[in-house]
Amino acid sequence: MLREDYATWRCGRHELSLTRPRVMGVLNVTPDSFSDGGQDADARAAIDRALQMLDEGADIIDVGGESTRPGHTPVDPEEEGNRIVPVVRGILAAAPSAIVSIDTRHAAVAKIAVRLGASIVNDVSGFTDPAMVEVAAESRCGCIVMHWNRLSGVSTRRSVTLDSPRLRSRRPAQPRVVPTSTRRFTLPEEAPIMREIMGFLGDQARTLMRAGVSHDRICIDPGPGFDKTADEDVVVQRATHKLVSMGYPVVTAVSRKRFVGAVSGVADAARRDAATIGMVLSAIEAGSRIVRVHDVASTTQAVNGYWSVAKPDARQGFVSLGSNVGDRVDNLTRAVKLINKIPLTRVVLVSRAYETEPAYGIDTPVANAVAEIRTELHPLVLLDALMGVEEKLQRVRDPRQAGHGPRTIDCDLAFVEGERHAGLKLTLPHPHLGERDYVLVPMEDLMHDPVRFLMHAGVPVFAPEERVGHVLSELGELDWQEA
Repeated sequence: MLREDYATWRCGRHELSLTRPRVMGVLNVTPDSFSDGGQDADARAAIDRALQMLDEGADIIDVGGESTRPGHTPVDPEEEGNRIVPVVRGILAAAPSAIVSIDTRHAAVAKIAVRLGASIVNDVSGFTDPAMVEVAAESRCGCIVMHWNRLSGVSTRRSVTLDSPRLRSRRPAQPRVVPTSTRRFTLPEEAPIMREIMGFLGDQARTLMRAGVSHDRICIDPGPGFDKTADEDVVVQRATHKLVSMGYPVVTAVSRKRFVGAVSGVADAARRDAATIGMVLSAIEAGSRIVRVHDVASTTQAVNGYWSVAKPDARQGFVSLGSNVGDRVDNLTRAVKLINKIPLTRVVLVSRAYETEPAYGIDTPVANAVAEIRTELHPLVLLDALMGVEEKLQRVRDPRQAGHGPRTIDCDLAFVEGERHAGLKLTLPHPHLGERDYVLVPMEDLMHDPVRFLMHAGVPVFAPEERVGHVLSELGELDWQEA
């Protein structure tokens, strides 16, 4: 029976919605990885690259301190730990709500990374080490079970036996031996390959569950490129829908692999990103919801383009609006009208406008409102569109001034249903959402109990007396709907 039990992946303190594809950015802190060895070996460079990937659209950063390329030199756990500890610590210091994965086969490394705040253990050896199972059972981390067993070789290329009544009438029937060079099929038979891979992944997932790891913490990865030929890798990728039917989220980790080069004719691993994206989109269409890639920016752009036309995916969101320059209510009204014209986005409801106390260093009262929207855009794409609204209304940001100075309009993306994001460009839900009276009170115009709504979504909400930017008075309704 086909199942799709992957609506939410629980990893550490995070609940990652998988109702849309999620991008995992590869961060190799190694001198010898196959496509980017040495590029991010310096801790500071690695942290900067991680933050860049978050701003490019990565939902997860996968940090690895040991290369597992063919012919790699194993690294002892102490050396691996020395490589990854400052990077994991630095990423979470700069982006505390980031989802960090640790790519390791060493239980000691996984344990220290989880203690530092990593939310996922990506074990290329498939949790075959009882010590790694223990790490998973003693924590709340998400677990990626990968297949890295050498295939048994029982799968063979298929052949056909040809015969005809005319030939049978002239001579006794004999088995027809088809020479290797004339076999009709280009790939090995799928069934024995997938039985072996799916059997291993299912066994290891059950091992984790028997140890106390809940089903919704487990993902599976068929391990492309790990002791598999290019032909076998293609067979496995074509069978992604069968992996999905196991009921665990499927990770697609084909980025820049050798077989990607074999089918695309690109010898240089670093130039295989376009072919990688092609395979990623095919996997997503088959039901994979986590894609592990090196080129986050291009992959995110491709996935956003594909998803926008392939899958209707409207989500509830809230945009906080503020103005303290000129005709403030008119500025709010014009902003709502412009938001309503953003592609794949519509305004559903708008609160009344409120006069609120200055906050965050601003020295004049502010007119605030909140718009409830439905959007099918990726949050980073929507944020760019909101910055476009500010630009059209001649907002000028001055980083030298508190709150970036006076504003004709300020558009804060405060909340999007099912979205959690971390980065320097955008954090969702907005990190100060629960302390802002000038957002929480207007939201009462849009729903019965915004405090309960937000707390149910995992947003801590301050008591009214502890908030900032208290509402002083009502300024009236916004006439935002076009005639």
